[in-house]
Amino acid sequence: MSDEATDQARLRVAELSNRRANRFRRAPDEDTTRALAETLGAEALRKLALTGEVKPVSNGWRLEAHLGATAVQNCVVTLEPVSTRIERDVVRTYLPAQQLDSPEPGSETEVPEDDSVEPLGEVIDLDAVMLEALALALPDYPRKEGVEIGQALYAEDGVEP
Repeated sequence: MSDEATDQARLRVAELSNRRANRFRRAPDEDTTRALAETLGAEALRKLALTGEVKPVSNGWRLEAHLGATAVQNCVVTLEPVSTRIERDVVRTYLPAQQLDSPEPGSETEVPEDDSVEPLGEVIDLDAVMLEALALALPDYPRKEGVEIGQALYAEDGVEP
């Protein structure tokens, strides 16, 4: 790879330089952005970009990036569109599978403290990294500014609450 930032969706690990950082700027096309929005249950995604670098670390690779996007979702109260600007740093470390703890099937396991470690495969899928980061960053219950869910009063039929 050259010093220029690539816009490939998938980075082949065998083609990455192990002497310097491999820069990327992933800005998906309109069809891919629409598909990501649909997968996330959003009405639309705009200005979507993942910019960063993949650099060699001991026995693996480290991805450091910044995710930027504007997501349009429906308000949970009014169902009107709500825009949310997302700016989030993303870090992943890819290590060979033999270096990762692999629990025995059926055994109880603890969630690791470092949830940024991933098994190293033949490719680093930037769209998958982007999708996961977006899913974690999107508001679960988007609400239009100033809108509140009023108090609900219930009573049996014929009785006024």
